[in-house]
Amino acid sequence: MTPADRAPLRVVLAEDSGLVREAVARALRNEGVEVAAEVGDAETLHAAAAEHAPDVAVIDVRMPPGYRTEGLRAALDLRRRHPGIGILLLSARLETRYLFTLLDGAPRGVGYLLKDRVAGIEEFVDALRQIHAGGCVIDPEVVAKLLARRAAQATLLSSRELDILGLMAEGLSNQAISRRLHLAPRTVEAHIRSVFIRLDLPPAPDYHRRVQAVLAYLRRDGSS
Repeated sequence: MTPADRAPLRVVLAEDSGLVREAVARALRNEGVEVAAEVGDAETLHAAAAEHAPDVAVIDVRMPPGYRTEGLRAALDLRRRHPGIGILLLSARLETRYLFTLLDGAPRGVGYLLKDRVAGIEEFVDALRQIHAGGCVIDPEVVAKLLARRAAQATLLSSRELDILGLMAEGLSNQAISRRLHLAPRTVEAHIRSVFIRLDLPPAPDYHRRVQAVLAYLRRDGSS
C-alpha cells in the first residue's frame, strides 16, 4: 500500500434515499473515508462540493425532482465547475444518456458502477481511490451491455475483434483473453493492435487505451 492509498479520502455523497445514504456513509466512515456531506438532490450537491472541495463526489444517477438522469446531468455540471473533483456515478440500471459526454476525451478521475454489482465496501473504497488517483473505473457490465446492443450492427470490426473487444470490456487481460478464446498470446496482441488502428486510437497508457477502444467503438456504432 502506497502513502497515497493510506491518505484519507474526502467524499460528498449524493443519494436521494435517506436510508441508503446513511448506510453508505456509515460504511465509508468505518473504512476511514471522510464523508464531508450527505445530500439528496443536485442543487445541494453543488453547494456541498463548493464548500467542502471533496476528492470524489459519489452521485446517484436518478435524483429529484424527476428521478431520471438528474444525477448524471449534475455530474457533468460538477465536472465543468470543479474539474479536480473525481466523479463516481452509481446507478440501479444502465443509463446511457449523457454518459459519453462525461467519458469524452481521456476519461480520468471518473467512474460508473451498477449498485447491485458492487461486491462490498472494500471494492467500493478501492474504486474511490482509483478515481482520486486519476483512474477510470467503469463496471464491465455497463460496457458489455452496450456492446451487446450494438453487436448486430457491427461493421467496423471483424467478428474476432468484436469478441476480443467484449472481453476487454469485461476487464480481462491479454493472457485471460488468450485462455478464454484458445488463442496464442501473440495472436491476441495482434488483434488488439488492429482494434486500436481501426478505431484510430493514438498511443496512450495501455489501460486508458483499452477503455477508449470500447468507448470509441460504441460512439462510432451510433450510441448516444
